Order: sequence, then C-alpha cells, then structure tokens
Amino acid sequence: MPKQKLTQQFVERTTPPIRGKVDHFDTETPGLVCRVLASGTKTYSFRYRDPRGKQVERKLGSASALKLSDARQMAQEILVKVAMGEDPFETRRTLQQVPTFAGFVESAYMPHIKGYKRSWSTDECLLRNHILPVLGKLHLDEIKRQHLIELFSRHRQSHEPGSTNRVIILCRYIFNCALKWEVAGVTRNPTSGIPLHPENNKRERYLKDDEALRLFEALEASPNPQLPFIIAMLLLTGARKREVLEAKWADLDLDQRLWRIEFNKTGRTRHVPLSQGMMTLLGKLPRMEGNDYLFPNPKTGKPFVSIFHSWDTARRKAGLGDVRIHDLRHSFASYVINAGRSLYEVQKLLGHTQVKTTQRYAHLSHDSLLSAADTAATAVPWDRETREGEGKAEEPAQAGGQAKALPVGRTERPARQRALPRDASPGQTVSPPPIGEPPDGESSK
Repeated sequence: MPKQKLTQQFVERTTPPIRGKVDHFDTETPGLVCRVLASGTKTYSFRYRDPRGKQVERKLGSASALKLSDARQMAQEILVKVAMGEDPFETRRTLQQVPTFAGFVESAYMPHIKGYKRSWSTDECLLRNHILPVLGKLHLDEIKRQHLIELFSRHRQSHEPGSTNRVIILCRYIFNCALKWEVAGVTRNPTSGIPLHPENNKRERYLKDDEALRLFEALEASPNPQLPFIIAMLLLTGARKREVLEAKWADLDLDQRLWRIEFNKTGRTRHVPLSQGMMTLLGKLPRMEGNDYLFPNPKTGKPFVSIFHSWDTARRKAGLGDVRIHDLRHSFASYVINAGRSLYEVQKLLGHTQVKTTQRYAHLSHDSLLSAADTAATAVPWDRETREGEGKAEEPAQAGGQAKALPVGRTERPARQRALPRDASPGQTVSPPPIGEPPDGESSK
C-alpha cells in the first residue's frame, strides 16, 4: 500500500504489477487511491467514512477518462457532503433503483390489481392506449405535475370529461400505490391538486321506439356478430356493460330464469330476472364450445376489453351519435317505469343499493301517475261551473243551436235521477221538494 503525492505524470507512467493489483494512496488528498491492475487498467477510487461512521470505498472513474485534478476535486466534494450528513453514492444508488413508470406498472401495479379488481383489463387498456406512450419511459421521480397536466389536457381534447377523469383517477391511484409501497424515488403524488373535470352525470337520454329500430338495423350490419346480442342484453336486463361482457353460462339458472351477478359494482351478489325476451335471446345466442362466457372474444376466448369502436360505428350509422352504452341502462328503466311499475321494482332490477340513486327516474313515474290522476279527475264534479256545464250538456240541442261543450277532460255521464219512494207506483214521477224543505223521510235537524 504505497503512499505518495500523486502526479499526473506518475499515474500515466506507472507500470502494472505482474499479477493482482497495486493501490497508490495520495498523500495530498487523504483517501484518494489510484488502483493499477495487472491488465494495465488504472482507476481512481475514494475511501471515506459515511454518515454512519462506516468506512466505504467508491469508484470515481477510469484514469484514462479522469485527470488527477478532477479526481481530487470529486474527492473533496464527497468529503463536504459527508460532513453535511449526506452520502452522494447512496443517493446515486437510490436513483438507480427508481423504476420507470412502465417498469413499475408491469412489475408491481398490474400483478397487484389482477388479484382483486375484476375490471383490471380496463386499466390495462387505458394504460396501453393513453398513459404509457407519454409516461412509460420516464422514471417515477422524473414525472412532474406539468407532465400530467399536459397528458390530461391532450386527452380531454378528443374525449368526454368522464373519460379523461378515468385517466386522472388511474394515474392518481398508481402513484398512491407507489407511495404506500415506499417505492424508491417516490416522495409525493404529482397528481395531487389536479382537479377532475365536471361531469354531467344527470344527463338523461332514453331510446325512443323508432331510434331502437334504427339502432338494431345498424347493429345487424356490424362486423362483430356478437354486438347485436350484447346490446340487446343490455336493453333487456338493464345490466352494466362489464356485467354483460363478463357474463357466464354458469351464472344463468334457466329453470328459475335468474342471472346471478357476483362481485358487481356494489360489491354484492345480485340476481337479475330473465324476461321472456331474454330467454329468447339466450336460445338464439351462438355458444363457443369449451368456453363458459356468453360473449367471448374469438381471438382470445376471454371477455372483450372494449366494444367501443364497433358500438360507435353502429350508433353513428343509426344517427344516434349522442347515445352512450350506459344510456341503454337508463332506457331499460324508462321502459319499466312507463309500463306502470314502481321505483322500488326499478331499484331492485338495476341493483341500486340506495333509493336516491333510483330517484333520477322519479319524473318518469310522475308522468305515468299524472296521466292516471287525470282519468280520476273526470269523476269529481267539484265546482259549480263543472256541474252546470254537465247539466246543460245533458239537454238536447235546440233547433239550429248547439249543446254546450263539455269541459276539457270530461266525459258525458247520464243525468242523475231522484230515487223513488218505496210506495211509488211504476212510471210515477217525483217532484223535488220546495227549497228549504227536506226530502220525504228525512229530518231537517
């Protein structure tokens, strides 16, 4: 372990040992070492005690790339940082451990959600199509708020607010997972403070009869032969899109006409009754041999990740570009309400756990009830004008004249007759009592 004041000339001219290595320690910069290997390779390294007091040695670089003066300067900078309680080499090692966004998603996030999240394929689709092309190659500690704002802004230019919000929420959750799992380099969530876009979740769009006809005519021309069955099942059951796409034959009890949906959006198992129309659909639905899914993707044998493109083509061909797939669920509810069924029944059919969720359809029930109330109103002669109008309407029209029109909503009823006394003979007429006198047999008291 020779010690001497190193010079640039010495480093360049020193000869390698026959075997092994020789360390030349610099007396001018304690801890600086010039290591010469038998192969002729020369490197600079630095020995020091880290903030914990442990002696460590770190390589600075090759002597062919670094001058002696550069190596001495690097050694001095390390000593300064160590004196301040930092370890620059530990920091560098930490940085090397920080994964890229794509690496973290592939090695940690996706395996995690596949263990519990039924809709993990939706996350995978959003990542592949919208997020990874922008953030995939960046290390997690390199992703700043501005990167995300630009990503979300570009996405919003071609998508609805709700779709962009799904991207924001997914990014937020991924970084929350990285924080929770103490992934190297992640000290905060860069999505924090980025607001979601306002959504019109109360938008009401229901298919009219003629629109439904146009839609199914367009669906029959779809290159996806399963699409007409998928859309029909959505309209016949009011189920959610993923519930239909992931439906299995094993979940259907055709004898009891029940469809069991497990682990749905509410986290509970629910049972959907299968109408006669739904039973007819199931009877005509082609079944892939050896596959339990109702609608398997022919290429993968698994449920479709997305049917948006084929659906979008069909709806636009039908002139229904504003109709979303979720609107089919609303349409099912409107069919049930307009048929005179109660909100309670709609709540059970849709699988809502809270009545207030079903209240959005209350106005449909109100319209039906209002029509029913109008029919009852025709039997209530509550005001004088109505009664007088009714009486005059009963009189035959004079020659050359017309009978008085009935009030709107009223129907002509036969004239009311006074009851005959029990001792009256057939054909006998009874005159009304004078004003102020009670009818026969009744007391004035």
